[in-house]
Amino acid sequence: MSIEFLITSLIIVATPGTGVLLTLAAGLSRGKRASIVAAVGCTLGIIPHIAAAIMGAAALLHTSALAFQTLKYLGVAYLLYMAWSTLREQGALQVETDVDARTTRQVIASAILVNVLNPKLSIFFLAFLPQFISTNEPDAVARMLGLSGVFMVLTLVVFIGYGLFAAAIRTHVVSRPRVLTWMRRTFAGAFVLLGAKLAMTER
Repeated sequence: MSIEFLITSLIIVATPGTGVLLTLAAGLSRGKRASIVAAVGCTLGIIPHIAAAIMGAAALLHTSALAFQTLKYLGVAYLLYMAWSTLREQGALQVETDVDARTTRQVIASAILVNVLNPKLSIFFLAFLPQFISTNEPDAVARMLGLSGVFMVLTLVVFIGYGLFAAAIRTHVVSRPRVLTWMRRTFAGAFVLLGAKLAMTER
């Protein structure tokens, strides 16, 4: 495994995006456990895209405008729904003191959906992974699975770091209603901006 792959992957993972935003929101609203659950969910949401890249299904998204646009706008719609729910205090930044099994399932389901409904991830892996695999690689699939596993581990570790940081400052936010109100507006606006960015992306 090359150091270039590790550095590139770390930069990609650490760059704030929808997954990071969702993990931060989970930590701020529901605490440490929920932030870890969100990080796990975001990591699991990568698996379908890795599978798509390895099986070549990502090529369909790259060549078929209809397939790409359909998945893309489903993702946009979900991000807008999350923004609306956050403003109504029923979404990603809904403050809860008791995180039960149902809430845990909701957090992990939202985290998985956020990544699954992003077609750019499949195309990213289709373009990203082959750069670190030699043309004469004896078992290219195993190599891609290994690199994908490393990418997922980095995602999990970095996202947990983001989430634990958010959980650590949670009491300072929750105890200040005005701060919490502005945080909700900020997160809702961020979801809208990410949705707009996804809507404007091309294959």
